[in-house]
Amino acid sequence: MAVWRRAECSRCVLLVCVLFGLTLAPVAAQQSDPNLPPPREPENAEASTSRESMLPHFKSTRFWLSGQANFIFQAHPAFHSPYSGPHSLGPRYEKATSRVLTLYTGARVSNSLEFLVDVEEAGGSAFSEGFGLAGNTNLDIVRNPFLSKAPYLGRGEIHKVFALSDDKVENQRTAFSLFDELPRRRLELRFGKFSVPDFFDLNSVGSDTHFQFVNWTIDNNGAWDYAADTRGYTVGLVADYEDRNWGFRFAEALMPKVANGIDLVWKPWQAHADNFEYELRKGVLPGKHGMVRVLAYTNSANMGIYLEQVIQAAGRGVAPDITAHRWRITRKYGFGLNVEQNVSRYLTAFVRVGWDNGKTESFAYTEVDQTFDQGIGANGAWWHRKQDRAGVAFVSNAIKKDHQNYLAAGGLGFLLGDGHLRYGRESVLETYYTVHLWRGIYVAPGFQHVRNPGYNRERGPVSIPSLRAHVEF
Repeated sequence: MAVWRRAECSRCVLLVCVLFGLTLAPVAAQQSDPNLPPPREPENAEASTSRESMLPHFKSTRFWLSGQANFIFQAHPAFHSPYSGPHSLGPRYEKATSRVLTLYTGARVSNSLEFLVDVEEAGGSAFSEGFGLAGNTNLDIVRNPFLSKAPYLGRGEIHKVFALSDDKVENQRTAFSLFDELPRRRLELRFGKFSVPDFFDLNSVGSDTHFQFVNWTIDNNGAWDYAADTRGYTVGLVADYEDRNWGFRFAEALMPKVANGIDLVWKPWQAHADNFEYELRKGVLPGKHGMVRVLAYTNSANMGIYLEQVIQAAGRGVAPDITAHRWRITRKYGFGLNVEQNVSRYLTAFVRVGWDNGKTESFAYTEVDQTFDQGIGANGAWWHRKQDRAGVAFVSNAIKKDHQNYLAAGGLGFLLGDGHLRYGRESVLETYYTVHLWRGIYVAPGFQHVRNPGYNRERGPVSIPSLRAHVEF
């Protein structure tokens, strides 16, 4: 990949644009815990930059031991709000600090089999207990403040690789894969507890709350209601076929019993999620590397139907309740497109588009039925600080008419509910700069601006400055 050589003044102009949220070009226009991307061959300066840690990670061993601590402080001033509901973002000044502490461990049994176990602790607080925004401003928050603060099992996986060719490719060891090399053509199977976005809908500059963006609908496709409990994890199987220039993966996972619930339904023949993704490792710009990922999913779970609940509630003269139905399995489906494109060696743009049918209850991730997300990330090697990162992104989210009518009639979703609604698309602009201070210590000032919080044109806009502190062990 050619390195663009420009005058220093041009570099400064582009860097200022990245930091302060100006658009750079038409191509520029992410609990689950997507904080460690799965192994991929180095694609650009961002993807190939290794993270410094407080302690060294040895390569000549079958074992893995590392850790991280991520703290995010955010605040928002008072904003315009003629009314609020039970699930509104509070209009008065708020501040909140979240934390996620993770211990990553693993053991490679052979050149094709390994076991991975992560223990996690998450806590702190969120704005308005996590209510009021579809594009929530902090992906690290726990959406149920009443969960135990004790450490818990985040991931527990068996990872098996089946070689389908004799030639090998170098693999960058991470907590998700301890192999030094992998067959170029292979089938990878993972079974156990994991987060589905560990393996789906990834890109190198918009999928990592430790170093990049932190908004829910910028780091992930908001219209992808992926299977997860309150903390973002599920149990299931992932099958991943990788060839030279393309890959295809499938995941079968368990769904929660109720929306945003901590308990899963252990009857996969009733409640389950099917996820499919095709990945083409080819850019849309001639001569420059890129990726195109096409996602499809279906969820089968005990989900209510918006239109039915609105009609029933209108007949009784009460507000609709999406949970007021007998146990039954309904189906939700959707699609996503994720394009990642190198603009130069140090600049990578991405676009995400998502859609779901919008008739059934938003159940596991967030309340979005349509999304358009675009952003650009810059690697600090451009200005001779190879561990630094910067980025700017914009996302516009929407919900379908049945979902709008449900919220307008006073219904509550698991995240939204102002008691009334004058509908408008919820839009978020986010920018950040991650500074490497010393060894594994990083800090990142950031800023988000949200229009029409909770899709309500009568509330907001609201501005949210933030400060992230991250330590790699």
